[in-house]
Amino acid sequence: MLLRRINRAARRLPFSLLLITATPFIIEAVIHIWRYQVPRPATELDAPFSTSCQEPDVAAERENAVIVMLARNNERQQAKKTIQSIEAQFNKWFNYPIMFLNDDAWNPRFVAELNETAGGKGIFEVIPKEHWTYPDWIDQDAAKNSIKQQGEAGAPHAGQEGYHHMCRFYSGKFYQLDVLKKYKWYWRVEPDVDFTCAITYDPFVQMAKRKKVYGFTIALWEVGKSCPGLFRATADWKESRGVVTSNLWSAMMEASWMPFPFRRFLSWVPHRDSYGDAWSLCHYWSNFEIADMDFFRSKAYQDYFDYLDKKGGFYNERWGDAAVHSLAIAMLADSQQVHHFEDIGYRHDTFYQCPVNAPGGQLPNSPSLAENKPWTPEEAGGIGCRCKCTGKEKLRNYGTYCLDKLKQPNTPKRGWFS
Repeated sequence: MLLRRINRAARRLPFSLLLITATPFIIEAVIHIWRYQVPRPATELDAPFSTSCQEPDVAAERENAVIVMLARNNERQQAKKTIQSIEAQFNKWFNYPIMFLNDDAWNPRFVAELNETAGGKGIFEVIPKEHWTYPDWIDQDAAKNSIKQQGEAGAPHAGQEGYHHMCRFYSGKFYQLDVLKKYKWYWRVEPDVDFTCAITYDPFVQMAKRKKVYGFTIALWEVGKSCPGLFRATADWKESRGVVTSNLWSAMMEASWMPFPFRRFLSWVPHRDSYGDAWSLCHYWSNFEIADMDFFRSKAYQDYFDYLDKKGGFYNERWGDAAVHSLAIAMLADSQQVHHFEDIGYRHDTFYQCPVNAPGGQLPNSPSLAENKPWTPEEAGGIGCRCKCTGKEKLRNYGTYCLDKLKQPNTPKRGWFS
């Protein structure tokens, strides 16, 4: 009997030693994860600007703003569809100018049709060649070969040279255009877009009033293989410039469970910083964004863009402007300066957001909104204004995980497990 007890104790000893040895590492990993937890505010910090229809205030003062679309001549019908939609749902009341940008000379038919669709508010500009080409320090032959290889590897749009120029342009050169310098705010739209709700307030005015710098509708994952080096370059810039970690940055991260010092070995894995922690790949989808251009014109942002540009990742990889904007916002803006337009119905490609209509808030007798009939039935908890959603579109916002992650610093606690 005694001998059996001794044998059992001997067999347990290695496990006990292992547990004793591992405990400090487990505690360190738990503390490390805890440091990335974002405190939830007691109240909602990012409430919708509107929760029902309102009579458009056509006489109110406007902001210094412009609606911007990058398009090509062969996208005339798709561009026309977008402008018809935004005019019907918003701009027929607020009359903001609409600027069309092209890297080539405009076709007269495109100009005539889109200016008529825009109610005579169209501005047609050609992007200067120096903003839509390879920078001087890039080996063009090597870059073109890399683009070819990226396309063969199947990364979305990565095999298209023009797409790389576009990503670089929207990441930094866009804000340096002479034709945009007189504007403070922009609303970016794309060809082939639907706005599925009436927008009866001025989002530019509300953004300025609440001191916001960036607004979005959809959040989703970036395709990791398109930009394996982007996050590490961003994290290195952040560390080298002494940028303080914000709640929004922490919310965008996924802290590693690997304990120190083994965590450092993860720094060689894509989407991780020099400490081994990861970017979740969540980002704001930038084909819809309403933003303050002064943020992107700031010394800090332009320094960040120049740093990325010198790295060559806009061509050697496919660093997208959506990811660049999102990481910059997470580093350089406070979470309360970012707004989710959850009341705006929006569709681009297969991704969409379409809110439920507000009960009793559709102003059925409004003379201004008469043309927007009929609309989807109202439901309790709805915030939409005359949204026209069908079936599966209702209440869907693609990438719920990413939306929750990026709204986390602004979402109040609702219980123990929220």
